[in-house]
Parts: sequence; C-alpha cells; structure tokens
Amino acid sequence: MKKFFIFLVILSFTIPVAFAEVTIQNDQHYTGDDGAFHVVGEIQNNLKSPLNQVIVFVTLYDENKNVVTVKETRTLVNTIMPEMTGPFDFIFTDIKPEQIKSYSLDLDYSISEPKGQVISITSSELSRDSHNNLIISGNVENNGEITANTVAVIVTLYDKNGNVAAVSRIHPEPDYLSSEDETFFVVSVLDKNQISEVTDYTIMAESEEYAAVPEFPFGSLVLLATSVSAYIGITRYSNRIITNLISATHPR
Repeated sequence: MKKFFIFLVILSFTIPVAFAEVTIQNDQHYTGDDGAFHVVGEIQNNLKSPLNQVIVFVTLYDENKNVVTVKETRTLVNTIMPEMTGPFDFIFTDIKPEQIKSYSLDLDYSISEPKGQVISITSSELSRDSHNNLIISGNVENNGEITANTVAVIVTLYDKNGNVAAVSRIHPEPDYLSSEDETFFVVSVLDKNQISEVTDYTIMAESEEYAAVPEFPFGSLVLLATSVSAYIGITRYSNRIITNLISATHPR
C-alpha cells in the first residue's frame, strides 16, 4: 500500500507545491444546508498503473490543534485509471462545524490490473426541478464485449476556483448493461448551499468489469438557466487550482 499525507488549514490562500505521483487535490470543507460538515476533494492518479482500494483518511482539529475526530472513506470511483481522478466526500453529522478549524488528509491505495475503459457517458443534460434542486440526467453506454454489472455513474461538481463543491454516485436502473446497450440515468444534487457555488461538472461511469473512459468536463456552466445541455468531448479537465495546501510529502 502507498501512502500520501497532506495537512490543511481552513484559510483562503494558496501555496504551490510539486505534484507527487498520486495526489489529493481540489479539496475543501463546507457545511451543508442540513447542518452536516463535509470534507470533499479528489485523488489524481499520475502513475502509469490503475489504482484500487483507495482509502482516504481525514483528521479534524479544533482551534488548539486538538483532534476532534478521525474518519476514513473510499473514493466514489472503485478503479482510478492513469491520468484520471476519483472524488471523495466525508460527511459528519455528529459534530459542530464551527468547532473545526483545520484538517489533515491521508491516503492509502493499491496498484491494480488494468481494466477496459469502455463504459461511457454519451449525453448529459443539466436542469433544475420545481424545488430548485440540481438534476443531471443522460445516457450511459457499454461499449465492451461482455455484460457490465453494477454500473455506477459518478458526478463531480466544481466551484469557480476549481475546487470540488459536491459529489454524487448513483446506480441506474437496471444497473447492468449488455454489450452495446445503453440506459438512462438521473443524478440529483439536493444541497442548495453548494448548488449556488457550482460552475463546472464532470461525469464518469464504471462497472465491476470495466473502468470509465477518460473523464469529461462540461465547461463553464450558466447554472442560473432552467436547463443546460452538454455533450461529451474526448478531452480531460486539467490544471485545476489546488487550494489550502500547506505541506506535502512524497508517497512512500
């Protein structure tokens, strides 16, 4: 298992650092409209091999640098292919958000065998429902030669600074796709505090047998419109701003 560690302080300045082979990036904290405290971000795989069993650890500190709590979670993407990312979301419902003044992140991962990258998003539409919730719908397709089981669609939303604003993972119904089949999916983002911050988003899909094709950005979005359509282009979002990064060590 490889490890990567960073320590972050909840401030608003940026200190540039050299990239490691596997990095934690674009992370931030927020308090949801339900009062839950979140720490979100994504893992960037700069290795030439896929990653799996990716576990992210967070430690929350108070103003005196005392540990408030420690928690672990997995990325929403099971296999992170080379040059791709996997988002994560820590949710705390049993702490007072105002108590948290800083946090640190730690990372474990394993190298995995390559998977075919044949599960693709073929179209996507962004809209708002009557309750002003953000809705992302579209189609996911299996371009592989065998049935894809436990298909999942993962959405990562970004704010104007390029930081992760919110993440979501859903399974379409049915959650399996025969070869060359496609199905419709709907992803709802209900946290109105974060919806107001969103300017970009990416979508990827995977299954037990297959990994996602390279992730697709949808560009700057005017989210005040009632409906925005976006179509896939074979490009990859890059050079997102890393904020709140105080210090880092190379994986060991």
